Amino acid sequence: MVHWVMVIDLNKCVGCMACVAACQIENFLPLGVSWGRVVDFEDGKYPSVERVFLPMPCMHCEEAPCVKVCPTEATFRREDGVVLIDYDKCIGCRLCMIACPYDSRIYFEKVDLPLFFSRLKRDPRSKYQKIKEKVVAKCTFCVHRIDKRGDGKVPGRDPEVTPICVNVCNGHARYFGDLDDPESEASKILMKERKRVFVLYEKANTKPSVYYLRRIKR
Repeated sequence: MVHWVMVIDLNKCVGCMACVAACQIENFLPLGVSWGRVVDFEDGKYPSVERVFLPMPCMHCEEAPCVKVCPTEATFRREDGVVLIDYDKCIGCRLCMIACPYDSRIYFEKVDLPLFFSRLKRDPRSKYQKIKEKVVAKCTFCVHRIDKRGDGKVPGRDPEVTPICVNVCNGHARYFGDLDDPESEASKILMKERKRVFVLYEKANTKPSVYYLRRIKR
């Protein structure tokens, strides 16, 4: 069984926002919209204050509240751990947005596609990139990329089948891979840095598929 997870090292994130921009471009999102935001805050007290960056994609939870509250079963969790939304089933009730403790979802009242779309002979978007108006959407772990694995290509190792935010990270702060494969990049870093590992809002008991490595204060 495969269980895709992401690991983010907060010691390496420099807040460059390359992940945010890449997500917008990769998923043909409207101007100003991204499925992965980066929260920044100050840590410490003057004069020993540091600026901290916290990337927050969808957590793809094992016990996802969004899946449990969806009245039409539009939100679902695949066997590989990826949580997705079927836009044909979504009625835009936004109960999932209320249920999500990570504020990872966006409601699209209107979808403004990039101007170049009018000149294309075919729609380049995959199923889960084709957002409709009056539905909720979110980070998909770039399933259109990881689902193309094969011929020896491994997500987390080969860029073509790895989430775009992992590929473009300037600080090399992101790792991706199969949690059930001890040789995956994600599994290896989790084992190596196990004393620094944590998840957001652990008390919510959502069992996220996004893990963080604590900062080592200078």
